[in-house]
Amino acid sequence: MSFPTAPFRGPLAAHLGNVVVRRFGDDALPVPPASDRAVWDPLTGSADRVGLRTITARAEAERSTPWPHPRASDAARVHRDGDRSAWENAAFERQRRLSRAAIAAAATLDDAWIDEVVDGIVLLCEQSSWCWPAHDDTYRVHDAILATVTDPFVDLGAGEVVAQLAWIDHLLGAQLDTRAPGVRERIRHEARVRVFEPFQRRRDWHWIGLDGDVHNWNPWIHGNVIVAALRLLDTAGEAAERDRVIALAVEGLDRYVAALPPDGAIDEGYAYWWNGAARALEVLDVLAHASEGTADATTVTALRETVAFPHRSHLGGDWFVNHADGQARPPVDQPWHALHRAARRHGDAAAAAFAASHRHPGAPAATEREGLGRLLRALTDQAWIMASPAPPPLPRDVWLASTEVFLARESAGSRDGLTLVAKGGHNGEHHNHNDVGSFLVAVDGVPVLVDAGRPTYTAATFGPDRYDIWTMQSAWHNVPVVRGTVQPAGADATARGAAVDLADQASAFTVELAGAYPDAGLRTWRRRARLDRAAGRVEIDDSWAFADGAPAGDDTRLHLLVAGEVRLEDDGARVIPPGGARAARVRWPSDVTATAEVRVLDDPMLTEVWGDRLTRLALPLASRTQLQVTVELDTPIEDHQ
Repeated sequence: MSFPTAPFRGPLAAHLGNVVVRRFGDDALPVPPASDRAVWDPLTGSADRVGLRTITARAEAERSTPWPHPRASDAARVHRDGDRSAWENAAFERQRRLSRAAIAAAATLDDAWIDEVVDGIVLLCEQSSWCWPAHDDTYRVHDAILATVTDPFVDLGAGEVVAQLAWIDHLLGAQLDTRAPGVRERIRHEARVRVFEPFQRRRDWHWIGLDGDVHNWNPWIHGNVIVAALRLLDTAGEAAERDRVIALAVEGLDRYVAALPPDGAIDEGYAYWWNGAARALEVLDVLAHASEGTADATTVTALRETVAFPHRSHLGGDWFVNHADGQARPPVDQPWHALHRAARRHGDAAAAAFAASHRHPGAPAATEREGLGRLLRALTDQAWIMASPAPPPLPRDVWLASTEVFLARESAGSRDGLTLVAKGGHNGEHHNHNDVGSFLVAVDGVPVLVDAGRPTYTAATFGPDRYDIWTMQSAWHNVPVVRGTVQPAGADATARGAAVDLADQASAFTVELAGAYPDAGLRTWRRRARLDRAAGRVEIDDSWAFADGAPAGDDTRLHLLVAGEVRLEDDGARVIPPGGARAARVRWPSDVTATAEVRVLDDPMLTEVWGDRLTRLALPLASRTQLQVTVELDTPIEDHQ
């Protein structure tokens, strides 16, 4: 495959020109170092004192225990049995322990904590590879199941480690020089060998998106490379290299920004916004600091709009729209401060309010789970530390034309009642599930008709066997099986003519689904998903016809995936959703005899969202040409108080 050689010029090039770094080294990153006691003193400083106390206490509790150790045998499991979690869990926890130690050192300036940080730094420097084994190309290139140390692969893991070391060097550089002379030189050596040199030498990294396929790896890795270059390429002799690395990273980042649609939607879904668009917003904020404000990307429409994507994906409480590899109830501890900062920078009051709805007085401003850089920024962001809790925006209607995702709820600003989500799209999306035309229904913000989401990642998840995984298949989404045919993967399996009608009394989404079943012989499969606010009812209307004019046949059926307790009745089902929402009635014509199949769950990624089961309802459509399914509340709101 050939790649373009001319520099890419997208929205960042148009709005920023060539980024000129005016701050680097000690002044490169927008966080005060530990020597600034007006910030880091846990008694009098301006840093988040609750966060400092909480994280230091965690660090103290583990200080006498062995450091986590990612083992070679666990790295090899990716190729042996497909397990990637054993190695990754140990590696992630090692880095989180180092982050906690760094915060304890910044708060106390105690030599014992500096020693703990040095231990963690050297462990990372002696770790054979920073690349996560599931990402490394060593097996393909070198026929090796362990990392080839002479040919390092720059991936998400390498980016995270080099940025973590850069943030530690920035935070504790003076203390490291005093306590452990030479360790900062070791950091710089490893950064050069493992990241800076291969990043410049190889320009065919798949995550750059030279072939036009740009996804969340791009801003995540480029952002970390920029942070590392600003801090670690800090001598006069490295100035030209620093500028080259940053220019290459900004050019790569520009490919991601150019691929963002004008409405800011992310086809990977809400869960990946945090490690895609949010990473782009964060590094552009760092570049604004490093350029003394001359690199200002707030005028880029897609960046401004993507700040709103999280609250446009919100169902209520802890629940979110979860198309693609997302969880309907993701971890609560997201880096909300990053959204808050981006919302302030881009002037989006609704997005700022949504972030602030997750700011709880007396709770730490952030956790170490999302990386040291994010933690440091949160602990020193006064606007975030002092943010007052706010109600989430919960817009009444959302239409994201670029991904063909529609959301309608009964009332703006309230999760009470019914919320309808439907999508068109295609089956070649990033982190794709075969789900063209699928829909979700939530009651009081809690999903009832659902998308199962993603299980634990294994080697199969991103390989040729991806669609052997049941959660990825259209047969486990709220779409039909047509004459025994399920939706295939690939962008050719696509919706047509997606459109919305948004009004006070009702909002509706219509789409043609025949293109998602290219081998089923369909002339048309038309779906309308409508929220009737006046009636308090969701209506899903399907109508279809085949090119041969024959009936659908016994192997055509509509599937509905249901969460909670399900009781079949003559003309539908009564469902009690998980999480305490009101019961709902799902109804269909009385001459349709549905069957229920319970899917017992044992994967923690699924059980922590749905409990121990999901239920798939199958509605036979053999002799029909149309069907209506409705969802209504079963319990009046006054009985639910």
